[in-house]
Amino acid sequence: MLQVENVTKRYGKVLACNDVSFSLDDGSVTVLLGPNGAGKSTIMKSIIGFLRYEGTITVNGLPSKSSEARRILGYIPEMPTLYPNLTVSEHMEFLARAYRLSDYKERSRELLERFELSDKAKKFGDELSKGMQQKLNICLGLLPQPQLLLLDEPMIGLDPHAIKELKRMMEEMRAQGKTLLVSTHIIDSVDMLWDRTIIMQNGQVKANITRDELEQDNRTLEELFFAVTEGVESEDMQHKEESPEEKA
Repeated sequence: MLQVENVTKRYGKVLACNDVSFSLDDGSVTVLLGPNGAGKSTIMKSIIGFLRYEGTITVNGLPSKSSEARRILGYIPEMPTLYPNLTVSEHMEFLARAYRLSDYKERSRELLERFELSDKAKKFGDELSKGMQQKLNICLGLLPQPQLLLLDEPMIGLDPHAIKELKRMMEEMRAQGKTLLVSTHIIDSVDMLWDRTIIMQNGQVKANITRDELEQDNRTLEELFFAVTEGVESEDMQHKEESPEEKA
């Protein structure tokens, strides 16, 4: 579905992404982990076509910046960008028209209801709280029903109900054969939701492993993350590896 090959991105003298390569399987949820400044948002913005970069990114074999790829590629950014003079329902209609969606109104109503925005349909973008803006941001990303969806820190600012609903929708999308790439630095938010994890640090991919492979290695995602990013095992993992003599 998605192929990222040897992508490098510089901001002046700063090397934000350094020869990044990975691929995503159809119908899977991949979690992109890393500390702040690891290069996660840069690679996400490169995939969606917001940045210039060196290397190759394809979606179903098509260049990611092509109009054909954009029809099946969706993006939920970390920071909502709403129009202050459009209401919630007008935002949904505006996006539907931009994507030339037909018969979208029922899905729009369903999304607003699931994320508890139905009673805010006539509220303007700048009248919403930050949490409500993020929920609308998610609804807008889900409305076109993309085959490949990128989510950049999607759960920041959400209330527990919205987090639960978003996870449920992600599971539904995976069951429908759709592919998701979720960027986050909050491990607990995605611990039970992923098929593959890619861990970045200092602009490079430091680990790329499936859930099955990690379980065979008898590690948790948290243990792998700290081993990769800090070069040390977590305290729990150290205890597991102690010999009976050391524990005595």
